[in-house]
Amino acid sequence: MRYMMLIYTREEALENLSPEEYGQTAATHRQVMEDAGRRGILQGAAPLQPTRVATTVRMQDGKAMILDGPFADTKEQLAGYYILDCKDLDEAIAWATRIPTGCGGGEGCVEIRPFRYPPPDA
Repeated sequence: MRYMMLIYTREEALENLSPEEYGQTAATHRQVMEDAGRRGILQGAAPLQPTRVATTVRMQDGKAMILDGPFADTKEQLAGYYILDCKDLDEAIAWATRIPTGCGGGEGCVEIRPFRYPPPDA
């Protein structure tokens, strides 16, 4: 089953990382991606730009409302994602525990969501 791992962290903490802290976080992500790639389960992973450059499209009365930034005001922002093809939720949880979310001492989380439909070639 394919799972999307949504990585949430505090953007201000991420932006205040020292070069060494940033390098260590990036190295951990590279290691997770390399390991998942070797196992043949990595289907995608990418960091996201900060919410200040996000655009939200909300439909209201059949018309599109275009908003700058994310719609919800939250303490943690979506920072990136992984797509992994795991055998079950337990395996997905095991991978999620390896994904770094805390930046600059701040806490974060990984939300795991199964895809609703199988991949097109399944």
